[in-house]
This record gives sequence, structure tokens and C-alpha cells, in this order.
Amino acid sequence: MTDTAPRPFAVVTGGSNGIGLELARQFGENGYDLLIAAEDEAHLRAAAAELARTGARVDIHAGDLGQEQAVDALHRAIVATGRPVDVLCVNAGIGLGGPFVETDLRTELQMIDLNVRGAVQLTKLVLKDMVARDSGKLLFTSSISATMPDPFEAVYGGTKVFLRWFGEALRNELKDTGITVTVLMPSMTETNFFHRADMDDTRAGQANKDDPAVVAKAGFDALMAGKDKVLPTLKNKVLGAIADALPDRAAAQAHRGLSEPGSAD
Repeated sequence: MTDTAPRPFAVVTGGSNGIGLELARQFGENGYDLLIAAEDEAHLRAAAAELARTGARVDIHAGDLGQEQAVDALHRAIVATGRPVDVLCVNAGIGLGGPFVETDLRTELQMIDLNVRGAVQLTKLVLKDMVARDSGKLLFTSSISATMPDPFEAVYGGTKVFLRWFGEALRNELKDTGITVTVLMPSMTETNFFHRADMDDTRAGQANKDDPAVVAKAGFDALMAGKDKVLPTLKNKVLGAIADALPDRAAAQAHRGLSEPGSAD
């Protein structure tokens, strides 16, 4: 009788809903066990029950990953599993729309803490072990917003630009190791993001959106293939290429047409 090989282990932040939940589902369906982290414990428990149907063992960790001590607590929970992290998906994030001079500063600082500072902290803690083992995969959820200036989402867009180039820079630093880094750059996706970001009255908020399961599958496939980045769907690849090629002023104006308050009218 031979021992069954242990299942690989993936950690997904923001794993209780939206793209994060669908990423976790991809890993579960492909033979991984999971630890999903988010702020709301009830949502995490519901997500874990759903994900367990894939055959995965699912651990949960509740905490505000915009706070230093909460990220440290998550890392301790990861270490306590006794399992090496084969994949880390840095996916947790929030957004906020509106004119910068009018939007809530406290929310924007929380956004920076979660989307940027928390992402850096958790990556640092987990990556050190990956480097020691010379094995692992990192996936950062950035955005198509990182291809252009983002009027009326100025702070959110800035955080996504950071994640894009942070991921690309780490990929280069680690190119001679057994660790790969992939950046996922979704466009408008059917989640509660736009409602929570106070963008229901924008063209982006009212537009037809991508299925988060499709976005997650594209991210998973790109990660497994060791690609540097992925824009899910052909439409988004074209939009991203155009945005990258446009002069910044023209790209900013194009984004304004989607994100300006009242643009849905």
C-alpha cells in the first residue's frame, strides 16, 4: 500500500466572494486544499461550505488585511497549518469612485492599506518561505485600470498600477528561481465591487460585465502556464492594448467616460 501524495495548498485573500471565491473554486477543482481569508467570518464560512464540495479541505481566516496585526495573524494561521504554500493569491481589495476632492479620505487610506500595504506585507512573509524552498507561485489581482490613468477612481487606479508593476518586478527578481509570478488584470466583472465603490450611477457600474468564473479560470490557467500577466477575454486584451498604446491624456479621457458620476444617464 502506497501513501497518497499530499494535495498542494493555495492561500486566497478576498476568497469569500467575487473573483476570489472563483479563484478558490478553480484551485479546489484542480486538486488543491485551501485557506481563504477575508474580513467577514460568516461569508467565509458560507464560502468554505461551498468550496468543500470540490473535495478540498478548506480553512478560513477572518481579519481586516488592511491592518498590520491582522496580516501577521493570517501568516501565523498559514504557518500553523504546517503546510508549505504552493500558491498565494493576493486578491483582497476595495475600491471607491467619485471626484477625489469629495471622496472620503479615511476610506481611501483604508484602500491603500488593504490593496497595497497589506499585499506587500503578506507577500514578504510568504515569499521568504517560497524562496527557501525554491518553489511556489504568486498571483496578484491588479486590473485593466492599471493600463491607464483613472479619473474618478484616482486612488483605486493607483493601487492597481502598484500591484501590476510590483508583480512584474518580483517576477524579474525571481526569474532564476523555481517561483513564478503572474498578474491578473480583469476588466469590469459581475461582482458587488461597483456597488460597494459607490459607482452604481456610472457607465461602468451599469455596463455588461464579465463572469467572475471566466476571469478566475483565465487567471488560474495563466498562473499554471507561468505567464507574466493575463487580461481575461479577447475584448479586454484588445482594450488593454489600446489603452497601453494611447497617449495618457486620451486614455484618461476614455476612462472618465466610464467612471464619471452620472455617466450612466
